[in-house]
Amino acid sequence: MATLASATDLPVARRDANSPTAQPRGETISFLDFDFCNMSMADVLTAIVERPADAPFAYVVTPNVDHVVRIQRRRSDLWPAYRSAWLCLCDSRILSRLAARSGVRLEAAPGSDLTAALVAGSLFPGDRVAIVGGSQVLIDWLRKMAPAVDFMHHNPPMGFAADRQAFAQARDFLIDARARFSLIAVGSPQQELLAWHVGRSGRAVGTALCIGASLDFLTGEQKRAPVWMQRTSLEWLHRLLSNPQRLWRRYMMEGPSILPIYRKWKGSRSLGGRSRPA
Repeated sequence: MATLASATDLPVARRDANSPTAQPRGETISFLDFDFCNMSMADVLTAIVERPADAPFAYVVTPNVDHVVRIQRRRSDLWPAYRSAWLCLCDSRILSRLAARSGVRLEAAPGSDLTAALVAGSLFPGDRVAIVGGSQVLIDWLRKMAPAVDFMHHNPPMGFAADRQAFAQARDFLIDARARFSLIAVGSPQQELLAWHVGRSGRAVGTALCIGASLDFLTGEQKRAPVWMQRTSLEWLHRLLSNPQRLWRRYMMEGPSILPIYRKWKGSRSLGGRSRPA
């Protein structure tokens, strides 16, 4: 099992009590109709940590190939949840490589790496962290690793986004928690929709990360791909082989749809136009 102290190679952001509310330092890169904030992992982490605990609620989304295919092919109603995000970061080295083929430099900032860096080196005594999703084993592990941090937990039922009452409970948990950081680990697109509705309430504070299975990787409940597979854009293959029954459709049927989506975007760009759904 991993430990927080083992992540010594991760960027560490230190809080400056005298700094103003951090704003994104990177440029905005428009790719596949997403407005990505092109920042290094260290700058992303610094911007997140420097936001005061009582700052108006803001959230971070990390689209990957799966997100792009879903929103472009089946769920255009999700655009507001992504476009309302404070930071939209590229989670995928595949997307980064596709962008490079068109002369667009888009840095990959994997959500799992960001989550690990935040939990391993940027939580301070007294910080309140609200977690939506994840097991009690996960919460117990976090409390053991960082006993001076106040971890709050709410685990909604499967498919809660389709249950009005369950969705409202998750939303109200994040509003009432008034946490410095919120980690929303219920999978896409539920987590992005939840963050969007929390922000729309106008009553929440702090900074939220939509993180999928990132905490499971951190605790060892799920295994990330070896570094060489991550660097060669083969992390998807590792995940497919680890759980083929659940993930075969995502990676073998839906994932390849990114290629015609990319070609359409590239064609629109070459003609001087930009296709952007409402």
